[in-house]
Amino acid sequence: MRKLWAVLPALAIVGACSAPSQQASTATDVPPVPTVAAQGAKTPAPSPDVAVAAFGPGCADLPLSDDPGSLDNVRLQPVAAAIESSPELSRLHEAIVRAGLTDLLNTAPGLTVFAPTNAAFEAAPALSDPARLRALLEYHVSNTRETGAQLRAAGVSQQLEGGEVRVGGTPEETTVTDGAGTEAAVTCGDITTENANVFLVDHVLQPS
Repeated sequence: MRKLWAVLPALAIVGACSAPSQQASTATDVPPVPTVAAQGAKTPAPSPDVAVAAFGPGCADLPLSDDPGSLDNVRLQPVAAAIESSPELSRLHEAIVRAGLTDLLNTAPGLTVFAPTNAAFEAAPALSDPARLRALLEYHVSNTRETGAQLRAAGVSQQLEGGEVRVGGTPEETTVTDGAGTEAAVTCGDITTENANVFLVDHVLQPS
């Protein structure tokens, strides 16, 4: 019996050492919850105010699925990169490079671009002077991002070059009239890229 009483205190000591701690956790025991400021704010890619679908007879001629130049493909690209990937806009891409506008177009937060097709460039006089070419291309760009419906409602678009173009027609047959009075047809409009809405036109627009 004397041996049993001698063992009991030792067991009590072992139990006290192995029992889980019942102490209340302090504020320093809880890992901090990351905040938006700590993670870094994320800025979403610019997009149109409303979801829009491309329109116009020329849209059927664009590449399909996620092929380069397709509607799904260019939606993820800044506008100059989207133009470069489009087979129908290779002449416009060359002009953008020669005019030194690639970075400006790719980094602008929101643009509207009237993009002459290859056939439109073939019918227009060539410009060898980079400064004049840049001014001409800037006449095809507005620094606000507009849908076809918004452009038709406004009736006019103010361009980077300083002039304006008039927009009219219907949702199915939208037209753009330049400063020289020449009317161009939008063959495919509301092409959505990462930072721009693009409208393919069948004439190179000329300022007044």
